[in-house]
Amino acid sequence: MHGVGVTSLRRGGLLPRLRHVPTSCKCSKLKVPFLDVGAAYRELKDQIDGAVARVMESGYYIGGPEVDAFEADWARYCQADFAVGTGNGLDALVLALRALGIGPGDEVIVPANTFIATWLAVSAVGATIVPVDPDPASHNINANGISSRLSPATKAIIPVHLYGCPADLDGILDVAKDRGIPVIEDAAQAHGARYKGRRIGSHADIVCWSFYPGKNLGAGGDGGAITTNSAKIAERVRMLGNYGSRRKYEHEILGTNSRLDPLQAAILRVKLASLDTWTARRQKIARFYLDALRDADLVLPNAPDFADPVYHLFVVQHQMRDKLQSRLAERGIATLIHYPSPPGQQNAYRDDPSLAEGFPIAQDMSRRVLSLPMGPHLSMECAEYVAEQLRRLTLSDC
Repeated sequence: MHGVGVTSLRRGGLLPRLRHVPTSCKCSKLKVPFLDVGAAYRELKDQIDGAVARVMESGYYIGGPEVDAFEADWARYCQADFAVGTGNGLDALVLALRALGIGPGDEVIVPANTFIATWLAVSAVGATIVPVDPDPASHNINANGISSRLSPATKAIIPVHLYGCPADLDGILDVAKDRGIPVIEDAAQAHGARYKGRRIGSHADIVCWSFYPGKNLGAGGDGGAITTNSAKIAERVRMLGNYGSRRKYEHEILGTNSRLDPLQAAILRVKLASLDTWTARRQKIARFYLDALRDADLVLPNAPDFADPVYHLFVVQHQMRDKLQSRLAERGIATLIHYPSPPGQQNAYRDDPSLAEGFPIAQDMSRRVLSLPMGPHLSMECAEYVAEQLRRLTLSDC
């Protein structure tokens, strides 16, 4: 640990000694990375290099067997009947909405706090955004909030499994079923998460995924997918992402170009075999944080009993968030804020004031949330140092 003082703190009984997590992450007194994106490649370098070479030698540079194989692997992993690759996670959401025929004049319920892509997808199809404030304990949208925002124009609900913790799907699906409203899960942060013991991937009508490099299952660039149990929806999404075509030069509907690249599919196939191992590492670090920080002056993540989260992010809350983040940076600890302002307060939506106001929980969270270093290649030594510094800073009011 190069003199960071974890050993002496451990002797004092504040931090438990945990078995080392296999890792390539290096931390020192001066630097703890938020996420080492390249570590996954280094761990699987020979396999990934071989997969990339296999694609390049195959001559299949659009579609082909690597994409077909990954789609089958991903559907099976998600306990879904079908998976369709897309160019990225935002495209997955847009194509899902288009596959359901949602457009101008329709309303779509979304969380008031989420990454802006959830909102941008609704805007992209010309539908009206209807935000719902989150549950303060889970940070996720809940059925009670959704019920209060329903109208005859509501044509879809998009719950987000924020930070890798599943939303209360049964409650949301019950509300939707009563009104005949389709549900689109935004699972961009929830690869491998479970809801009541079953993997996220097919609870709702469509589930949308991002394979952005920093995700729990990340590609070597952009990539996305949808999973579903509906053959009709899967075919519709595939056509929409392939110029509206089933067969070359036969265009049945107005489509676009959004297809998973075979290079990314090959990389994802390699990484998918390690996803459960990486998830277990994340969960072990999360358990350590939860134990080591239980007496710190922080609001810690609170997973409901029905959820088995995968800790894409480990998000705490603190009244003096900005000062705390600055003091951690002085100690070499990198943190991020997810997210510094709700989508409705972004300039992109400045022309609709109704989207910015009336969501006090989302607004308060944006001022308090702080994401700690987290990832499958974060060493336990780094996690111990983070916890040590957080305890010292919060117990002394920064």
